[in-house]
Amino acid sequence: MKYLLTTILTLFIAISSFAQGAYTISGKILDSTNTQVLPGATIKIKGTNVATAAKEDGSFIIKAFQPLPITLVISSVGYKTQEFVVSNTSSSNSFSLYAQNQLAGQVVVSASRRSESILKSPVTIEKLDIRAIKESPSPTFFDALENLKGVQMTTLSIGYKVPNTRGFAGTTNSRFLQMVDGVDNISPGIGAPVANAVGPTELDIESVELIPGAASAVYGLNAINGISNLKTKNPFKYQGLSIYAKEGVNHVDGNVVGPSLYQEYAIRFAKAFNDKFAFKINAAYSHGTDWIADDQTDQYASFPANKTTNGSLGLPTGVYNPGADLVNRYGDEYNSDLQSVKLADGKTYDISRTGYTEKDLTNYEVKNTKVDASLYYKFNSDLQASYTYRIGTATNNYQRGNRIHLDGEQIQQHAFEIKNNDFFVRAYYTQENTGPNSFNFRPLAENIDLAFKKPTQWYNDFKQGFANNYNGSNTLDALTAARAYADSGRYLPGTARFDSVKNKIIHTNNWDTVGAQLLLKSSFYHIEGQYDFSHFFSNKSWQLLAGGNYRQYTVTPDGNNYINPAVLKDPTQADVDFSYYNYGGFIQGTKKLADDKLKLIGSIRVDKTEYFDPKINPRIAAVYSPTELSNFRVSWQNGYRFPTLFEGFAFVNNGGVKRLGGLPITAGPTQAFENSYLNSSVTAFNNAVNKDVNSANPITKDSAIRKEKGLLVQSTYSYIQPEHLNSFEAGYKGVLLDNKLFVDMDFYYNQYNNFIGQLDVTQPYRGIIGQTGGANDSVANYINAGGGKVKKYKLWTNSKSNVSNYGFDIGLNYNFSKTYNVGANVAFAKLDQVSSTDAFTPAFNTPQWITNISFGNREIFKNTGFNVVWHWQDAFYWNSPLATGIVPAYSTLDAQVNYRIPSASTTIKLGGTNILNYYHVQYIGGPSIGGFYYVSFTFDASGLKAKK
Repeated sequence: MKYLLTTILTLFIAISSFAQGAYTISGKILDSTNTQVLPGATIKIKGTNVATAAKEDGSFIIKAFQPLPITLVISSVGYKTQEFVVSNTSSSNSFSLYAQNQLAGQVVVSASRRSESILKSPVTIEKLDIRAIKESPSPTFFDALENLKGVQMTTLSIGYKVPNTRGFAGTTNSRFLQMVDGVDNISPGIGAPVANAVGPTELDIESVELIPGAASAVYGLNAINGISNLKTKNPFKYQGLSIYAKEGVNHVDGNVVGPSLYQEYAIRFAKAFNDKFAFKINAAYSHGTDWIADDQTDQYASFPANKTTNGSLGLPTGVYNPGADLVNRYGDEYNSDLQSVKLADGKTYDISRTGYTEKDLTNYEVKNTKVDASLYYKFNSDLQASYTYRIGTATNNYQRGNRIHLDGEQIQQHAFEIKNNDFFVRAYYTQENTGPNSFNFRPLAENIDLAFKKPTQWYNDFKQGFANNYNGSNTLDALTAARAYADSGRYLPGTARFDSVKNKIIHTNNWDTVGAQLLLKSSFYHIEGQYDFSHFFSNKSWQLLAGGNYRQYTVTPDGNNYINPAVLKDPTQADVDFSYYNYGGFIQGTKKLADDKLKLIGSIRVDKTEYFDPKINPRIAAVYSPTELSNFRVSWQNGYRFPTLFEGFAFVNNGGVKRLGGLPITAGPTQAFENSYLNSSVTAFNNAVNKDVNSANPITKDSAIRKEKGLLVQSTYSYIQPEHLNSFEAGYKGVLLDNKLFVDMDFYYNQYNNFIGQLDVTQPYRGIIGQTGGANDSVANYINAGGGKVKKYKLWTNSKSNVSNYGFDIGLNYNFSKTYNVGANVAFAKLDQVSSTDAFTPAFNTPQWITNISFGNREIFKNTGFNVVWHWQDAFYWNSPLATGIVPAYSTLDAQVNYRIPSASTTIKLGGTNILNYYHVQYIGGPSIGGFYYVSFTFDASGLKAKK
């Protein structure tokens, strides 16, 4: 009865209010210090859900039903939220906001999965708001993530960047979770997002929240190095038409290719009807020429000269090394495309096939087309349902174990959500298809060489060519002539014969001997929910949150990346899809003490993945706020990372080396873990044998094998297990100097157990290690013979070391002299502990120091602003399956100047990144990145009328 009476009374008030008639309030939002307009400011009628956003000229119109006077709550990034009482509908209303540090008033959701002040977040969190995105000199908001504190970006392609935080970076970062409006936008088969290829357009992004560190206690799965959540614009709030056009140029020096144009266009339209139904649609297209990867460093030279066959013979490294393995040349790999060959001078040499450079194999065209459409429906002021469809098609380059060209990869996603202030239920489905034209550079180069001449014939011709030209002293000349003799008639880039063979191999799905086609067809569906029980507590100092999720992957076997593991026992399962599931749930409680100055947060999460036992992830955190603008935080959490699809199920045939997933269902039938030698010991063994037969007092090969076989070390590694993390963090976030200086500092220490990585092993084709037959049938003889006598694997497994790293981040942001702003951040990261006896070193792949300094003014002149950002990072060691080496230190300078035309709702931006055009690489094997210069035009009429 009480509920019924309340409902009737509410209805009566609503009808009475409506009877008063709707009316509009209009006005303009200004800066109190210099009366500049504040586009994008949010205007809300207090006590209602009615809100709108200011236009480019600072003006707004909002519809109200309540009788006057009403109270407007007005907020804008970088300004104090203020309330204004409106007593009339005059169009001459103006409202002035007082400036404060632009970061002080921000609200974030990702840290605790509910709204809270960024100052009082229990963990480190960064935010790029709509204003920071507009003022960044980076060409896209996704590129601008690199300027956030503690963020390291790895550029795979001009349209494909991978963010990472706190160490252990990679070209496909499976330890970092990337979401769009809470929806994971991972590419299932690749195991990581394809940057922003299917994400929001520049016109639809409202903010980005990024946690640089472990978050698996509330997000589960693989969020142990960080998360980012890209938040899009709600069509109830941002309505109207927006158009974006960018024209850019790179390769301006023409050293490798001539100056190349880059175009990017986007359009957004949003509309709401009757405060109930709204929709938005976005479309974007970009096209350009990628950065070029052309590193000719010889990986063979990474071994000590006196430990290698050719080095002990006094031969040079690099292109004159007959066993050279150049980084961005494929088909010459040390671990599969090299043989030890005895030549006419009686000495044994390491000889590799010639291969082809990356420039020979791809045209470096990049493009991205994406469209998304969303429907929103409000059942009432609190309950809302939405459906979003996204589709994106990308052509670019990326790197995992090898360099890959994605040509027309398509990702589609359907997402449905229903939510109110207390709960949400979200379900989404993601589907990936790399299309028929994507390919792997390494098998492409290897199989072009094989199509020309099989190894037996080529190496015999090499021997003959050497014998024809050797005169007893001209070894280097004879080796060069021998290669030319063996390569006579070879398919040459730029010829019709080469293009024909290349095209056939690209469209053949068998990497091991005849093809290079990349065919990934995978998908997953995901459902999750969350409920906030806090309203059940009469004591508002208590908060309680709980949630859970379920996900299932479906993979179509392609015979290269994946097979259905069941086929290893039942050949009829070869073309049958297989699945992989996981699920989990969490509960999180918050308690405020000491007059709300102390906030304690505790959470616990349980995750279960197929093939593994459940794992428990707890987190404990505290935030102490002696004043509203000064906050200290400390946290500890446990986290687990389960193997990705590729790490568990990979079955990649690639030039005689098989990348093998570490699950027993995948690797068990091969006995690769139980019956193999560490590849590093095989290399040492073979080099020692060759050194013995090449010495001044040579011995027979059989004698050398018996002498040196003690160098072989059997692998004792085992099947893959989940990676485990313990993470501790302490920090401070506050605003000082009369709201002008924003300070954010943190220190962290991470300890990993069962760190996941790849191990190189060699297995004899026949025989069991430890059980030998005669001299011609021993395991050691097979290992030394190589070729078809051995099987080579890259196994996904766990490090035996307890790996730890630590670091700190400091960020400062200072507003001075009205609208000037200077910011600086520095990140320090160090790998602390790894056992020297471990067979593989976890790839830290992170600079010890990264620094960003920015300086700007959003209105140095009327409607004119600028921003300059300097980035520096020091040298570091990069370790990956493709290549290893030192990445040199580099610095870049980015800048932009923008001019706003409020009457036309238009902004023109002229900018550039790396404007000094200093070419640099961010990882070994990756592209060399130069200057990029652009001009963009943005027409944005959104916000004319909007309601939450």
